[in-house]
Amino acid sequence: MAKPFPTDNPFLRGYYAPVNVEADGAHLQITGEMPKELCGTLYRNGPNPQFAPRGPYHWFGGDGMIHAIHIENGNVSYRNRWVRTPKWEIENKEGEGLSGTFGNPLYTDPRVMALNSTIANTNIVWHGGRLLALEEAHAPFSLDPATLMPVGPKGGYETYGDRLCGPFTAHPKLDPVTGEMVFFGYSAKGRFTKEISIQNVTADGTVTRAEILDGPYSAMIHDFAVTRNWIVVPVFPLTGSMERAMAGKPPFAWEPDKGTHIAFIPRGGTVADVKWVSAPPSYVFHPMNHFETADGKVVIDVMKYDVAPLFPLPDGSPSAPQTPAARLFRWTFDLAGQGNTFKEEQLDDRAGEFPRFDERFCMSDYRHGWIVSGNVAAAGAQRIEGITHYDLATGRNTTWNAGANDRFGEPIFVARNDDAAEGDGWVLSVIYRAEEGRSDLAVFEATDLAKGPVALAHLSSRVPAGFHGNWRGGPL
Repeated sequence: MAKPFPTDNPFLRGYYAPVNVEADGAHLQITGEMPKELCGTLYRNGPNPQFAPRGPYHWFGGDGMIHAIHIENGNVSYRNRWVRTPKWEIENKEGEGLSGTFGNPLYTDPRVMALNSTIANTNIVWHGGRLLALEEAHAPFSLDPATLMPVGPKGGYETYGDRLCGPFTAHPKLDPVTGEMVFFGYSAKGRFTKEISIQNVTADGTVTRAEILDGPYSAMIHDFAVTRNWIVVPVFPLTGSMERAMAGKPPFAWEPDKGTHIAFIPRGGTVADVKWVSAPPSYVFHPMNHFETADGKVVIDVMKYDVAPLFPLPDGSPSAPQTPAARLFRWTFDLAGQGNTFKEEQLDDRAGEFPRFDERFCMSDYRHGWIVSGNVAAAGAQRIEGITHYDLATGRNTTWNAGANDRFGEPIFVARNDDAAEGDGWVLSVIYRAEEGRSDLAVFEATDLAKGPVALAHLSSRVPAGFHGNWRGGPL
């Protein structure tokens, strides 16, 4: 029998509370005018636990649910579905939760342990004719773009002909010039191991690189950077430990004394050619963009935390007296000079997260970026959120806020057309309306946020707090 969810966890209440209904809406009500040029689907992924978990719950550990919002000829439709992973299937059959967060073996049923199942709850990307639901400990999970049901000969898992050599990040990088997808995976040789897989897949689904990098220690590595010549993998001191997990202590914990270590691997070489740069302890969930300058320097714009949020110290005590916040920084590395140093420049002092940009300019110098402004890691705290646009060429920025307790989803850029100039298009964000307990899809002119949404598509239900999504152009 399904048990009630705990009421003392802020990531199971309000905006974060699970929804237990899968729904379809063919014609959403619209305020304003939906741009006629918009034709495609916004796919968004996030944790939505089907059942109350065993043991302590962490926001990152809920079952994946895909929210698909399709826009065509001014009409907007909506569909949400849980990702039918092996874990989801067995728990759905049993009618109760059978696992702990992150598959903690102290709380997880042996039947679920044996499945070694993805939860596919972090991101969703379109590549090589496949819609892939991603997390960061397993292979991608392939879904039908219209029905959101699993497809493929392996029940949903996409293993590229069994050529993957390790887990698959939730944040692969797509080369807009070659169509290649570059990705990594931490704990590549088993749970809480220090090795990192480095892999490439061509636009037609052929694995061209599958290597293992030896890392300095086991760490949660959420995202990375890729430029024309380098794969950049940062190892921050948010460490993983099976010994801690089995002792009932935090599986992942903040250990700043281990420092930060950043690997630079040549795209045209191998892991044997890696260059390491040491840095003070910090944490980055997400970079914005990453590119090389004309004189060969590597530039990475990041949302940097001084202390990793959402995770404690190894003994379980808080890592900071208040929830840390991320701010936008630019890191510049001169690998031809003194390779073990880098320059850091703070670009803005506001708190924010979920940085996005016009990804046609991935791996190139760029001008426009967008974030959710506000300390999004502070689940139970009062905070003001908005969408902020950065013009990096002029140094100007613009923010649009909604209601005092409204919450914003990741801002996703959609170009007006394939040939549009950088930033010419729209930004899409799913906004939770706190007072009404439901959500809207908001469409903004990308470089004129100040005038507010040009159109809102209204849901009568709530899209719970999630992580990442992407736009796939064209009819379903």
